[in-house]
Amino acid sequence: QLQLVESGGGLVQPGGSLRLSCAYSTLILDGYAIGWFRQAPGEEREGVSCISGGGGRTKYADSVKGRFTISRDNAKNTVYLQMNSLKPEDTGVYYCAAVARTTCREDYSGFDYWGKGTLVTVSS
Repeated sequence: QLQLVESGGGLVQPGGSLRLSCAYSTLILDGYAIGWFRQAPGEEREGVSCISGGGGRTKYADSVKGRFTISRDNAKNTVYLQMNSLKPEDTGVYYCAAVARTTCREDYSGFDYWGKGTLVTVSS
């Protein structure tokens, strides 16, 4: 069974940093691209970042470019999202998701497997 479990969320002040982790089951490995999504209160879910199966290609939403970094360690079955210079508008539930292809699409579509999310709150 394919499973993803997010961790690392919490309360942080504006300008601070957090690192989210997404632990995935061994069935996923490098044949799957992994994405991070977020959903703010009252808003639709949006794609934040994505990393290819082998980890060589990444993409980011314009709103987080230069502040967030996605990486993956297939040996540890984990994808990370390092979030720096956090803003109040980064607040939301962050989800990781996997799709059975190695590449990320521009529109962040097609993800089949989802974690339950971790809450990030950026507030003073």
